Amino acid sequence: MLDKILNNKLSLIIIHLVFGFLGTLPLFPKILGFLSIVLPIYIIYVKQNKNDEALYLMGYLVGSEVFMRMTNGTFLYETGKYGVMLFALMGLFLGPIKQKSTVSFLLYILLLIVGILFTQTPENESIRKAVVFNLSGPITLGVVAIYCYKRTVTVTQLKQLLLFCVLPIFSMISYVYFRTPNLEELVFGAVSNFDTSGGFGPNQVSTIIGFGCFILAVFLFLGNKLTSYIFLDAIFLIYFIYRGLLTFSRGGMITAAVVFIFFTIFMFLYQQVTFIKISKFIFIAVVLFFGIWLYTSNITGGMIDNRYAGKNSLGVKKKDVTAGRGEILKTQIESFYESPIFGIGVGNGKYKRLESDKHVTAASHNEVGRLIEEHGLLGIISLLILILVPLQNAYFSNNYQRAFLFSFYIFWFLTINHTAMRIVFPSFIYGLSLLKIVPDTDES
Repeated sequence: MLDKILNNKLSLIIIHLVFGFLGTLPLFPKILGFLSIVLPIYIIYVKQNKNDEALYLMGYLVGSEVFMRMTNGTFLYETGKYGVMLFALMGLFLGPIKQKSTVSFLLYILLLIVGILFTQTPENESIRKAVVFNLSGPITLGVVAIYCYKRTVTVTQLKQLLLFCVLPIFSMISYVYFRTPNLEELVFGAVSNFDTSGGFGPNQVSTIIGFGCFILAVFLFLGNKLTSYIFLDAIFLIYFIYRGLLTFSRGGMITAAVVFIFFTIFMFLYQQVTFIKISKFIFIAVVLFFGIWLYTSNITGGMIDNRYAGKNSLGVKKKDVTAGRGEILKTQIESFYESPIFGIGVGNGKYKRLESDKHVTAASHNEVGRLIEEHGLLGIISLLILILVPLQNAYFSNNYQRAFLFSFYIFWFLTINHTAMRIVFPSFIYGLSLLKIVPDTDES
């Protein structure tokens, strides 16, 4: 059944592009959101996860999450995280054991839970919401990590998984197209743009579009046709980059570019591609990107140039190019010094900034800073677990495998430093860095 579906990739893409249009209608998003949870539960239960159905369906939900949020297709805002966690647990308990056991991520989850004991919210504020907002992502990461740790997947299975991830991103791109006003009527500034992000958070939209760009670029680089037509793959990649730039949210697009550079370096070291081939690819990519950039710059009146140069709409260099993230990180380090062992408690960082006179009140966009501030030394230990375990996995892999493993690892680290754990994507992509990737001939 899975093979029949995957053999009709272009049809699947067209269906998901139609889903994007249907997402503009009142009832369809709720139906799609409901089916995105119920159908996977049924499939995993019936199939008993014999072929890692849970992993594929997690990937699909990860790609769907932002699309479902922007269309109000979720019954709970954190449906993506709860769903991924549920699929992973079902896969672990129902299916055959395909991965090695590890206590590292059980310890990681326990260390996170300790921080709840020190949570103190102001009056009229919900402790439950503070804990869920800050820990649903990290705990989902722990569960996905346990599922993925040394779980064997073939190269073909990994590419199929990436296909499952990117399909709903096509829906999101389509929806953003239909929801974006006439660009000629918009007044662009050098700030994140909700109008060109489907009316939703540009940071989250940019992050997922960046992931889609990476997947399309990987398929093109490896010569695997995603749509069965290489020129169509290239057109989709160009349009993904264009829509990502129009969000004016830099994190997702810069992260995708950095990750893909590392991917090509490891592929070159593996010697699967020659220097001439990679040079041709880079030359074509640079020319295409330059063209996309010039077109986007013209559409936005040069504002995209100012945005990525860290300037305001008048072209003046901003004092803080991090959009306040640097100041938040500074206050987080100060909080760590005040309570270095157990931290100040889960969710307390935002409320502490609200009470201060520094006028920095936003919730953290940096998961590293949040862990250090709210969990103290225990947070540092948790962070070390997350950093070191994937490196051990990559150490015992070849450069072809490392190309994927390090791509997933870098995606996770850079993403949590610009959007924290707002979406389930970093939890899932981290888990992929723990997989054991084997050649197709080793499939058992």
